[in-house]
Amino acid sequence: MTKIIGITGGVGAGKSTVLNYIKSRCNCRVIFSDDVANDIKLRGMPCYEPIVELLSEDILGSDFEIDKKKMGARIFSDEELLRKVNDILHPAVNKFIFGEIDRERKEGKYDYLFVEAALLIENGYDKIVDELWYIYASVDVRRQRLKEQRGYSDEKINDILNGQLSDEEFRKFADFVIDNSGDEKETKRQIDLKLGEN
Repeated sequence: MTKIIGITGGVGAGKSTVLNYIKSRCNCRVIFSDDVANDIKLRGMPCYEPIVELLSEDILGSDFEIDKKKMGARIFSDEELLRKVNDILHPAVNKFIFGEIDRERKEGKYDYLFVEAALLIENGYDKIVDELWYIYASVDVRRQRLKEQRGYSDEKINDILNGQLSDEEFRKFADFVIDNSGDEKETKRQIDLKLGEN
């Protein structure tokens, strides 16, 4: 039977890195919520029309797909528009992922289905997954990664960190914590031990 595992953690904690390693170690499928959010905005998908209707055709590229940069420019300076876009996207992302969880439970093709999302806890996934894994990295390490890998300013990093759950809150809901603050070998060792248990 497929075990459903939610993966969460703050921005810069290294969730993608951890999941790419897990994929190489076991028979699993990984769903990244950001990828789902991108896919459901494509033409012919459920969120395309409502978003274009809300933001106008000015956000479309020459291929008539939603242009991420144009859309970003429109919504990030306008909190009300950002909220409206999230009100379209979040329920649709959840609906898609819940459907996939049901499907994988029925089919049982994989040993694990990993679902990665920053807002797993806020969206109530802790109630539908079998286990919730929290990828932890210290705030200093996360700041450094966000500066080096994404070129974020201190101000942008502060805004993002202030909008996320605290370490205490993540730990309160987590069934298992992977400390990804140190070197890669240590992170892999923790993952191998955990996968060996299951």
